[in-house]
Order: sequence, then C-alpha cells, then structure tokens
Amino acid sequence: MMSLPKSSLIYATTQVVANAAKPVPKAVVDNVSKVVVAPQKLVQTSYSMSKLVPTGADRVSFTLCAAPAQVRFAHTDVQIPDFSAYRKDGTKDSSSSSEPSYAGRRTFTYLIAGGGSVAAAYGAKSLVGEFVSSLAASADVLALAKIEIKLGDIPVGKNVTFKWRGKPLFVRHRSAEEIAAEEAVDINQLRHQEHDSERVKNSEWLVLLGICTHLGCVPIANAGDYGGYYCPCHGSHYDASGRIRKGPAPLNLEVPEYAFPEDNLLVVG
Repeated sequence: MMSLPKSSLIYATTQVVANAAKPVPKAVVDNVSKVVVAPQKLVQTSYSMSKLVPTGADRVSFTLCAAPAQVRFAHTDVQIPDFSAYRKDGTKDSSSSSEPSYAGRRTFTYLIAGGGSVAAAYGAKSLVGEFVSSLAASADVLALAKIEIKLGDIPVGKNVTFKWRGKPLFVRHRSAEEIAAEEAVDINQLRHQEHDSERVKNSEWLVLLGICTHLGCVPIANAGDYGGYYCPCHGSHYDASGRIRKGPAPLNLEVPEYAFPEDNLLVVG
C-alpha cells in the first residue's frame, strides 16, 4: 500500500466505462462560481397598467416626458365652447323646436347645391368646348377652305383654272351654243348618266374639279372630240358639261359645292 502526500494540486477524477460503449469524458471538479438570475421583466399591458390606476378620489401625478402633468377625474375648470355665432337664428335656442325654420334652411341648402351644380356644368361645358375646338382646323386651313372668284374677269367661251385646296378648279363661261348642245344630249347614250341641268346651278357657268376620274390626271380645257376637256394621258374625252363621252374614265368630272352670293361673284367651298 502506497501513501501519497496531501496537496491542493491533486484532484480526484473518476472514469466510468459501460459495456460496449464509448468512454464518458472525464469530469473535472472545479470551484463552482455563483449563478446570478436576471429579474423577471414586467410586461406592460392594458391589464397590468390598469392595476396602477388609483381607485380613490385622490389625485395622481405622473409624467410622460420631462415636465410633469396632472390627471383630473372631474373637468370642472374646462370652458364649454359657444357656437352661437355660427348658428342660424332659428336654431340658437336649444329649448325650442327648430321646425318652423326648417323650410327656410332647406331652401338655402338647395340654392347652394343648385348653384354649385350649374357652375360645375358650365365649367365642364367650357372644358369640352375647348378640347373640341383644339381638334378643329386652324385659321389658315379655314381660309383655304373657300375661294371667291369674280366672274366678270372670265370672258364667254373661256375656261379659267384656279387652285383650291391643292386641286385644280375649272370655271367655264359657256356660250349659248354650248348650253344648247349639252342640254340636247341623250343621257341614255352616256356612261355616267347625268343631265346638264343636274351639274350646273346657272347654265352659263360650269364649275368642275380638274381631275380625271381615271387615274387623277389634269385634263386640257377646250380640247377633245367633244370640245370640252381632254386627258392626254390615256385619252379620256369630256364634253362641255364635264361628262365622260369617250375613253377609259368611268365617271364624270366632279362638281364641288359652290354658290352665287352675288350676280358677279362665285364662292366655292
């Protein structure tokens, strides 16, 4: 038996090994330190805070910021606001009925509502009018929409060409012989059947668009087999009423909208 000297550096260790199991780690006994348990936090809920409200008649001072405030259970020092200056004369007295002034008060309300509706409708009309007018043609375009022609400058038997809306405009001062010849034409022989009276408002004046109805060429005035207009591009012949008489053109020359506001003035457009 061997005895060992006592010393504070010697520790007792124990090792336990189970059958067919791994060895358990060595347990070392050391000086046990003091365990400090944190205090439980108080959860701020409506229920927990309600427990802090005093139930007696005493006043309680508390603060939510740096300056203290005071809570009162009876607001006896608060002055009630007076709105009499804003009320109508028929409703100032709270002890009497306001039924007699009901009709007058409703009339004023209806008047304000009706006036506001009329103003809103007028504003909407003005807004829509401004929007629609912005889509309309400008002043320079409207100026070109119509053309005024002095008929006294065109001699009998002559055709004068004007520019209207970017297109050639034929104005022909027909003679009595031309008028008689065109009125005597049998419309059953025409490709596009129109009587001369249907194409003129004044038999003395013939107004046409100088565009061939075949491919859009410009015919020559006072030419062709019928003494009216001739398109040299493909050989279309028109008479002195602008009706197709020969060639590939399918329709008569177009007659634009025109009027005679005065005896010696023609307005086209």
